[in-house]
Amino acid sequence: MQPIPTPAIAWQITGNHWLALPCIHPADGALHAVGIVSRGARAAIEIAGSEHFLNGEGAALLRPVLSVAGVRKELAREGLAWERALNWLPTFTCTLDNLVIRGTVFAPYGRDADIAGAVYAISIENRASSDVSITLSLEGTLGHRQVRVRTPRTAPDQHRVTVDGDVVLLEGSTLQGAVALAIVSDGEARIEADALGENSFALHRDAGVPAGGRVSLAFYIAAGPERDGARATAAVMRRRGWNDLLSQTRQSLQALEQTVGHEGIDRLLNRNLLFAYFYGAARALDDAHFYLVRTRAPWHSAGVTTRDWEALWWTIPAIQLADAPLARELLLRACELHGYAPGRGVHYLDGTLFEPGFSLEGASSYAIAADRYIRETGDDQVVEEPALADALYNSADDIGARRDQNVPLYATEVTATGAASVLPFTLHGNAVVA
Repeated sequence: MQPIPTPAIAWQITGNHWLALPCIHPADGALHAVGIVSRGARAAIEIAGSEHFLNGEGAALLRPVLSVAGVRKELAREGLAWERALNWLPTFTCTLDNLVIRGTVFAPYGRDADIAGAVYAISIENRASSDVSITLSLEGTLGHRQVRVRTPRTAPDQHRVTVDGDVVLLEGSTLQGAVALAIVSDGEARIEADALGENSFALHRDAGVPAGGRVSLAFYIAAGPERDGARATAAVMRRRGWNDLLSQTRQSLQALEQTVGHEGIDRLLNRNLLFAYFYGAARALDDAHFYLVRTRAPWHSAGVTTRDWEALWWTIPAIQLADAPLARELLLRACELHGYAPGRGVHYLDGTLFEPGFSLEGASSYAIAADRYIRETGDDQVVEEPALADALYNSADDIGARRDQNVPLYATEVTATGAASVLPFTLHGNAVVA
């Protein structure tokens, strides 16, 4: 299996449990791809402007464009200064003549903002002494759709871009596609289709910015298993408003923050914590359930497969730091989906066996993860859950069956890294069992 090359671009990354936004270009703020997880496909599905999106080549899926008095201005002309609000919300600032442009890309998150969508919000401040007429556009191209377990496979059907009223719909030509996107503006917009080429589109917002004043505009990107669901989600996002969605998202992210008393370490800790929180676990668009995956980043060679050791020793403990209820749900979800064959190998996200290979660490990880959860949360009632009890019994039986008859050691087929074990008994594996 040929590994996917690591991209040379330092992408800006964000997302929520529904939608991954892994490819926001630091040069011009263009969004090159969005990703979702599909239970039916047992895979991630990415929608992009070009098949070369990982390298930032080709058309972008969505690109903000500003015109002042009818003259197109390049946001990247003076360079974008990026910050990461709350370590997860990419925000840029740039200056064009007397205009200061600030943009934020975020996927709503929180109790009342858990939506399969994203928002691109831009504010324009006029520091001149006279009013300015501007047009803010969101231009894009639907040029590539792929299904990816570990390696990408191009969707076999044709791309389809349609304009339905004030909504731009992106989907495949088959009747039942796995995902559709709906894109709308927060206000009245002019919409063009195929103006920039085949399967291209543009939403234009006209506005006047008074001298010394500011105007804020936004575009909503909603996902659904098909076009009607995507459009309904977009309508909900527009009804709630991007300001409220951003406020709820910020409050919810603040509740996840951890601190050790050192600013630099706190920043590093929380950025990695949020990456694990949103990219190590996902809600499938077609059934809304949570699934543990290695990572949703499209350049990782392990893709959206999962191993017990990584899910239960790495991802869940990280999430547990910030969100114990979600960690409990994920622990039980892992037991439900993967506990029938603990440590037996690599799995698809839904529990189907992907690559056989028994690991002592994987089989032991259920008991260790449960013990850690109980110790750190005090929730000992979790042991009464049938899924956890079954997984613990199964793992104990599997480990016991691999005890050598002559020496008190346990055999393993693969190591914690997934590599084949040279010897039947490994120090690390037996230490974990002990």
